[in-house]
Order: sequence, then C-alpha cells, then structure tokens
Amino acid sequence: MKSPSSHLAIDFGAKLAGTTVVCSAKNGHLHLLQSAKKQDADAWLRNIIAEQNPSAVYMDAPLSLPGVYQGEGDNFHYRQCDRLLGAMSPMFLGGLTARAMQVRAAFPLIPFYEIYPAQLVRIAFQGDVFYKKDLSAFLVKKAEKLPFPFAKQPENWHQVDAALAWLSGWRHGRGEALPFGEEGEGLIWV
Repeated sequence: MKSPSSHLAIDFGAKLAGTTVVCSAKNGHLHLLQSAKKQDADAWLRNIIAEQNPSAVYMDAPLSLPGVYQGEGDNFHYRQCDRLLGAMSPMFLGGLTARAMQVRAAFPLIPFYEIYPAQLVRIAFQGDVFYKKDLSAFLVKKAEKLPFPFAKQPENWHQVDAALAWLSGWRHGRGEALPFGEEGEGLIWV
C-alpha cells in the first residue's frame, strides 16, 4: 500500500512553453520538476507518471467537459464546478483540456482528480492578498501551511500552483478536501 504522500500533483501548462510542473513528496520534502521550453510537456509528463506510478494524480486542468456533451443539461460552456468556483470554461481552454484528458486516459489504473489552486488559496489561506502578486511574500507567509518543506524554493507561480495542487491531494487523502460540482459531469477538489 502506498503512503498518503505518494501522489503527484501537476500544474498543467502549454505543451511547449516550459510551464508544466510536477510536485511530489520524497524524504520529507516537496520536490518540483518543471518541463523545459520547446520540450513536449505531455510526453515528459507521461514518462514521470509511468516512472513514479503514484497512488493518485491531482491536476490543475479540466478533466471533463460540460454535461451537455453527454446528453445532460444545456450549458455548452461551463460545468457546474466551473460556475461554482468561477473557473475558466473547459471549452475556452480547448486544447489544454483535450491534452489533460488524453494524459489521464493514458493511465486508466491511476485515479486523477481535478483541483483548482486559486480556490484552495481562498479557502485554506483566506484569500491571501499576495497570491499571484508577490511570490516571496506568499512563500514566507504560507509555506508553513504545507506539511513538508520544499527541497528547493519555488522560482515561479507555476511551481507554487503545483505545490498547491499537491496540498489539495494531501487534503483529499486526509478526508479534508471539499468537492465542487456534480459527480457525473466533473468535480473539482479543494
């Protein structure tokens, strides 16, 4: 049986931009890996998931489409979870959504969960005013909320979001995460 910290978390970015980041816990520290610019982030990510064989993956990207595409409801743009949290439409994100769903489909035996770092900040950090504005201040004030220290301090917001995705997974494993949305259409865990 895998430990509750054997999950991976992903801040999923554009395929070639070098903005996809993976966060995992090893030896009592959070480790961050970031894709390189002009590198196929999806192939890189599939390799990491295959190598680490995590207990679960928590991804900051839409992993489903609005219910209307399955014959439920009438909203072609948003899922209920998107409306509840003010998240972007999976349809607006288009290619990113399709890529995230494709990565998920490559690992049918590993559970994938959609997360939303901005909502975690609103709930767990009381809407911290430094989030996405002052990286140093956010890290100084909020790093103590993480159960493990960083092996190396995050250098950008993509790395912070991957760590927040990891924290959502940690909360989920401990029964503390909250689901938003409808089971059949898609849930976002915070």
